Amino acid sequence: MTTETDLASTARRRFLGQLGLSITCTGALAGAGVLGFAGAASATSEAAASGGASGAGASPGTSAVGAKNGSGAAAVTEASKRRWAFGVNVNKCIGCLRCVEACKAENDVPRNAHQFRTWVERYVHIEGEEGMRIDSQQDPVNIAAAGSESEYRFANRYQGKKIDKAFFVPKLCNQCANPACVQVCPVGATYKTEDGVVLVDDKRCIGCRYCVQACPYGARYFDERRGVPDKCTWCYHRITKDLQPACVEMCPTGARVFGDLRDRESPISLFVRNNQIQVLKPESGNAPQVFYIGLDKEVN
Repeated sequence: MTTETDLASTARRRFLGQLGLSITCTGALAGAGVLGFAGAASATSEAAASGGASGAGASPGTSAVGAKNGSGAAAVTEASKRRWAFGVNVNKCIGCLRCVEACKAENDVPRNAHQFRTWVERYVHIEGEEGMRIDSQQDPVNIAAAGSESEYRFANRYQGKKIDKAFFVPKLCNQCANPACVQVCPVGATYKTEDGVVLVDDKRCIGCRYCVQACPYGARYFDERRGVPDKCTWCYHRITKDLQPACVEMCPTGARVFGDLRDRESPISLFVRNNQIQVLKPESGNAPQVFYIGLDKEVN
């Protein structure tokens, strides 16, 4: 039964959320899209592995309190032993979008073509043209090719053209070591766990969307159903049970890699140690914990 307290809480959230939309978030960051190469990324990974990079402004419930699909069952002492990280091999991605479908099914992400926890971008350079053509599953041509907003495909729009270069780039929340979203949250609803994952506490969130504006990677969307922002959590409810994120498990080519940086023999540790890794927008100061290999300079 809905109580007066519940109604008051809902009204407060709605009011504050509307108020937040009318205020420009001074903490929002805009990145120019410069890639960070091995030096900066290696330093970031070493800091994370040693536990030296911790998120400022984490809520008191760190590691013990979680959002939907992210309520950590692991105790603080167990979480502090790990430092999760993610790797993406662009050279292996074939743009099949199985990762997107798996993520939507696993995390109850709205089945439309505009809200995602993870997505894939296609970059194509046509011979004789300047710059890259970039599209994703949100593009109207791709939606039409899929036949439904709940299905995801890349249209064969470049048939007959001379393609100089083409590749796919998976993207998701970077679970930054210094997350801007945590810093701008006025109520501590966005927080960083002991094991390095940024989560959202739905019960604390007032829907102001400051975190959405602050993310330089466009990794958050606003879930109208629940009245709170949502984003990738690296399937926190799975990884705390020693399972892989749904997108990693579903990838048919092994383009996505996940694991514990504090375990030197984990897949992610080997990925970082044995490759020239890159990160997106290092100039933002967020210190992303998604490490790429094979990124082109046009990717931002």
